[in-house]
Amino acid sequence: MPQKQKAKSWAELKQAGNECFKTGQYGEATNLYSQAIKELEKSSKKNPEDLAILYSNRAAGYLKDGNCSECVKDCNMSLELVPFNVKSLLRRAAAYEALERYRQAYVDYKTALQIDCNIAAAHDGTNRMTKALTEADGLSWREKLPPIPTVPLSVREKLAQTTIANAAQQNSTPQQNGTTQTKKPAPSDKDIKKGQSLKEEGNALVKKGEHKKAIEKYTQSLKHNPTEVTTYTNRALCYLSVKQYKDAVRDCDEALMIDNSNVKALYRRAQAHKELKDVKACVDDLNNLLKVEPKNTAALKLLQEVQKKK
Repeated sequence: MPQKQKAKSWAELKQAGNECFKTGQYGEATNLYSQAIKELEKSSKKNPEDLAILYSNRAAGYLKDGNCSECVKDCNMSLELVPFNVKSLLRRAAAYEALERYRQAYVDYKTALQIDCNIAAAHDGTNRMTKALTEADGLSWREKLPPIPTVPLSVREKLAQTTIANAAQQNSTPQQNGTTQTKKPAPSDKDIKKGQSLKEEGNALVKKGEHKKAIEKYTQSLKHNPTEVTTYTNRALCYLSVKQYKDAVRDCDEALMIDNSNVKALYRRAQAHKELKDVKACVDDLNNLLKVEPKNTAALKLLQEVQKKK
């Protein structure tokens, strides 16, 4: 008689889902997370944190597949179980943005920034929503916003400790998609301030068109704070300007290790790949960018351009 195959535990199903996610098999990952949720729901040992992570991971799968309505539902479930989970807030914000529900997206991005003011994806998202809402509703757009929840200090402190613990032990599993996933040591406040000051000097040089000098400033800035995603994307822009395309790719790689859905990093790496005649890599980056921002005109234009040359 053939032996009956032992049913997989929710943790094994979750791990299998993570592996599929890493290799871009988002539909299969979503299916495995669904099975894991069912198994954990049946378990007598279920805890809200584990269930919240599974819903958040499945939401990431839905988001990657463009199923934004299901992503929002899963993020709602995750946030009911563990309020103010940053990853769920960011995933829901991205889904709302794709659904053109810009007010809700703005609220989620702003809420995430209350928890961690260094999340580049949330800063970028807030800026995009501000622009979109100003265009849609005029200067009084803030009056039409839903209330932005206040994150209690106890939640911020607990999440800060969890983030530090997670950063120390985790690699880039799907749980980190779309959020900060740096493995670099956290810089001190003094280093952050110094890094910011040098970055601003670099920004001023860019405005003057002095890209080589700006590269030096950004390089100094990164010695103080190697976790600041915008410094990498800014230096990548300079490398593009001085035709150091391989260096631009390297900086975008670094930026995407910190925030793997960073639009500027994906776009600038695509530009560098185009110049390096790597059309496939260029198209891959643009397609990934368009999953995050389906209406990004610059990316759509560049994609059209490179596909004509194929």
